[in-house]
Amino acid sequence: MSPPAAHQARGTGASCARAPARHPGEVVDVDTPVGLARVHRWVADTGPPYRGRLVLGHGAGGQSWSADLLALTCLTADGWDVLLVEQPWRVAGRRVAVPPKQLDVAWTAVLGALPALPTGGELVVGGRSAGARVACRTGADVGADAVLALAFPLHPPGRPERSRGAELIGTEGLPVLVVQGHQDQFGRPDEFDSLLGAGRVLIPVAGGHGFGSDCDEVTGAVKVWLAQRGPGPADR
Repeated sequence: MSPPAAHQARGTGASCARAPARHPGEVVDVDTPVGLARVHRWVADTGPPYRGRLVLGHGAGGQSWSADLLALTCLTADGWDVLLVEQPWRVAGRRVAVPPKQLDVAWTAVLGALPALPTGGELVVGGRSAGARVACRTGADVGADAVLALAFPLHPPGRPERSRGAELIGTEGLPVLVVQGHQDQFGRPDEFDSLLGAGRVLIPVAGGHGFGSDCDEVTGAVKVWLAQRGPGPADR
């Protein structure tokens, strides 16, 4: 697959219109027990103090990057390396995700293959929809400092009794930011009330599972959360 860029942000259920019109600094394939994964890395700008590494996974369908994930590559301007991880099923050209256990195995292998962080750098893992679930399930195991959950699919549409809330609260004390659309059919913001607290916060934004007409609200929420929670600058 060609490196992600703004023109690829379509057909994924995410309707944010604006995304960075630039390619990643590097694309690296990673062998995992369930197939070849692919990491697209945008390198932190050298001007601001280095903050750490933001590693994000995609959702469960389609072959294009959602625009909200692409938009978050702008965080390189705040001192973050931003890595978008393609699961092996998508690298292989399939259209539908594999079972959760295989997603977790691949994700954990990719995180384990990444170079060590500079001293003081933070590891924030996350993703959108199914990718957010993977990050929540594995955050503690991969040594993350925090979890970012975009459009967390709390339950299948119309099936609130099939809650996945246990994945969200099972992050073993890690700080978690949920960014959720007001009309998300996989779980509206008010449905998360009993799951918040103990470091878990939710910021509601316009739109449904694909958010609104552009990504400013999403990127703004993430930028503020990272700035408020982060430690001091890291050594490069």
